[in-house]
Amino acid sequence: MKKANVLNLIRYHIEENDISFRKEARIIAEEFYKMGDDELGEYVLFMLRDANHFVPQIDEEYDIQIPFTQKIELEKNNEPLPLPQVISEEIKGVINAISKNRRINKFLFQGFPGTGKTETVKQIARILNRNLFMVDFNNLIDSRLGQSSKNIAELFQKINETPHPKKNIICFDEIDALALDRTNKTDLREMGRVTTAVFQGLDKLDSDIIVFATTNLFKHFDKALIRRFDLVIDFNRYSKEDMLDIAEIILKHYIKKVDNIKSELRLFRKIVSLSDELIYPGDLKNIIKSSIYLSDPKDQYDYLKKIYKKITDDKFDIKELNKHNFTVREIEILKGLSKSSVALKVKELNLNE
Repeated sequence: MKKANVLNLIRYHIEENDISFRKEARIIAEEFYKMGDDELGEYVLFMLRDANHFVPQIDEEYDIQIPFTQKIELEKNNEPLPLPQVISEEIKGVINAISKNRRINKFLFQGFPGTGKTETVKQIARILNRNLFMVDFNNLIDSRLGQSSKNIAELFQKINETPHPKKNIICFDEIDALALDRTNKTDLREMGRVTTAVFQGLDKLDSDIIVFATTNLFKHFDKALIRRFDLVIDFNRYSKEDMLDIAEIILKHYIKKVDNIKSELRLFRKIVSLSDELIYPGDLKNIIKSSIYLSDPKDQYDYLKKIYKKITDDKFDIKELNKHNFTVREIEILKGLSKSSVALKVKELNLNE
């Protein structure tokens, strides 16, 4: 630590310049770390975490700039974010822990694409009325040797220097790059440096700053990285019944926005249940929304035909639909045939059995 650092601290204190004061204090902490005095370095950071000493010289509309991030505009969103109850309960716990300042601040959401990980982070930011900064991890990775780890170190430094840390949430969206390079066996030494930089960044993170990360490749992650997070939430816990309930919630939301569409919930659930695999909320939303908005206004059941074709690829004939307990009227709607011709075909099938 140099005399200039002490003089700067005094000057910033007198000027009530909180941003520069905190930045200078972190420089001093880093100097202690370099000297091998980790205990004193950590003490300085601890003191910073527990106090915002001054009123910052910024107004409430101050536009915070963090490199490698994009500030997400969280406009009021009335669209549903349906999740299985077991996941919803854990998310409520996260919101409660953050709002009560319970000193857990690093969360990892893992699961297949479309399970609602990123949208849940956005919803948490809305509920807590916090700014959300999204980090695209791929933008941090640089082909130049050693540059990726420098980018990560710079990012975490800037995150820790942000004024009013309790007003912000940082989301590392799809940090799969850490796992992808392990699975591809490409330049493991460089990725080792990147992983170490992430470890150090998470370890020195201001406890007032909330960080979320999302991934589709959890099983490939280094266990040491997983341990850096206070809580891991698995978004893959969907049952078929969850899928049907979520699909119904999404349908009810969008069907109100279009005229001349008739709700047929029983038939709709039958259609969705025909899927061989679970359809997660992201895909369900796209299927249902596009089918409703692009439906023929002269046909109040056209949206159901579109949903049926997108989910099944129209591979079910009358015989198969009959086996799945679709009524004559329901088959008529989906196949666009007359009720009499469907009834005749079903009668023939029953006679031949």
